[in-house]
Amino acid sequence: MYKYDHYDQAIVDARVEEFRDQVIRRLSGAMSEDQFKPLRLMNGLYLQLHAYMLRVAIPYGTLDSRQMRMLGHIARKYDRGYGHFTTRQNLQFNWIKLADAPDILAELATVEMHAIQTSGNCIRNISSDQYAGAAADEVTDPRPWAELLRQWSTFHPEFSYLPRKFKIAVIAADEDRAAMRLHDIGIQLLERDGLLGAKIFVGGGMGRTPMIAPEIKDFVTAADLLSYLEACLRVYNRYGRRDNMYKARIKILIHEIGADAYRAQVEEEFAHVKALGIDPPAAELARITAMFAPPPFETKVADAIDRSGPDFAVWLDQNVKPHKAPGYAIVNISLKPRGGIPGDASADQIDLMADLAEQYSFDELRVTHAQNIVLPHVRQSDLQAIWQALNDAGLAEANLDLISDIIACPGLDYCSLANARSIPVAQKIHARFADLGRQRELGELKVKISGCINACGHHHAGHIGILGVDKKGTENYQLSLGGSGADDVSIGKITGPGFDEDGIVDAVEKVTDVYLGLRTDGERFLDTYRRVGMEPFKEAIYG
Repeated sequence: MYKYDHYDQAIVDARVEEFRDQVIRRLSGAMSEDQFKPLRLMNGLYLQLHAYMLRVAIPYGTLDSRQMRMLGHIARKYDRGYGHFTTRQNLQFNWIKLADAPDILAELATVEMHAIQTSGNCIRNISSDQYAGAAADEVTDPRPWAELLRQWSTFHPEFSYLPRKFKIAVIAADEDRAAMRLHDIGIQLLERDGLLGAKIFVGGGMGRTPMIAPEIKDFVTAADLLSYLEACLRVYNRYGRRDNMYKARIKILIHEIGADAYRAQVEEEFAHVKALGIDPPAAELARITAMFAPPPFETKVADAIDRSGPDFAVWLDQNVKPHKAPGYAIVNISLKPRGGIPGDASADQIDLMADLAEQYSFDELRVTHAQNIVLPHVRQSDLQAIWQALNDAGLAEANLDLISDIIACPGLDYCSLANARSIPVAQKIHARFADLGRQRELGELKVKISGCINACGHHHAGHIGILGVDKKGTENYQLSLGGSGADDVSIGKITGPGFDEDGIVDAVEKVTDVYLGLRTDGERFLDTYRRVGMEPFKEAIYG
């Protein structure tokens, strides 16, 4: 993984001290909240319902054990003993005191972490495939390119004050594990005629107006990638709406002028940008890429696994995925236990995951956009020991991609923007479908819950999506079906009138009952829905 050089460290250290001075002035009254707000947001500090929230950047979801332990330490010392992993592969602390924020950032800086550009109208954390470097289906490890984009976008003088926030995802496989086409820019690395390059999608996003990014460039060579992205951002920065925040995202610009017109302007701008020589020298790309070299996998690793323990065998089948290196596996750690809060982990659990990474996974962890954790490089002979440790810590829920593996935003329990609570709904759905045999009978079924139209819970992309709204002062929940954030990307459709908290749980159960009655052998919920359409589900829900 990437390691800071002295420039990286100096930039982060300088930002900490700059922010420390700003906090001192705010606390003394020398700076008003209106003056302070844009400064704190540049450092990932939000003011939510009950306290400040700090969003820590985890670039492309990759971190090591010392960084993970620092997150656990901060949870104990400055928060209430836990952290919340997010759909942007970041981590949030929800109970931060303003006076402590500079010290937290200073401690993060000691392990090459920060909160820069985790908020504001700038290029946010670059996200990627959580299986990068381990998946057999990738053409290359996308993380060196994600790191290159991180360096390019950090404090970019033209793109620090965009019309609206901007999100980029990079993948390198046909299977999209990062919801790439629901980003402002989605990049799929691929090879063509022996040459590495990328397919570029621009204008995706969820929120108030969900859209799937259209393809803007069929193939741009790796050597031209940075210049092409610069051109994409320049056109947006030039024409994006600044008079209406609800119409400021690039998806609205492309919808209004059309993908063809946007593409033509990008090509024109690209011809100009390419002459500026901003693409990195080959030596710099080689320097970054070397840091992502595969770990020293052993050869002739034993791959026999004792499956005699039934709970262990179910966990193997559900949460462990194939690795490109013989004798190794990818371990998914579910942060969705029954009764828990999706994405939350206690300080002790965070420390345990750090220990497991250090002992069993070449000191590497990944955060997924589904709010889980991955140990990417595990010997199959170590799986039993890992499962036992996870089981003892309440982290061995064997529910990856099942109905209880719910994505949920913090909702009205924490967020000042929310209209309804997300967490209790997620907990009630999990309780309703607590039986793991029942969950596995339903198969892959992705439930996603947002507490407001901003869609931080990705409800538009849920096979079953739930949106909390305010209906005359009462929490009400809309149900949608048929969304997907994968390579078969789609936006869910609302079934009809909303429900109260218990009613939405009942509605979800009715939807699953219809699915079980209509599916063919091996057919996922999403496939059944696409085959039969909305009507059978609406009839069951509303009668």
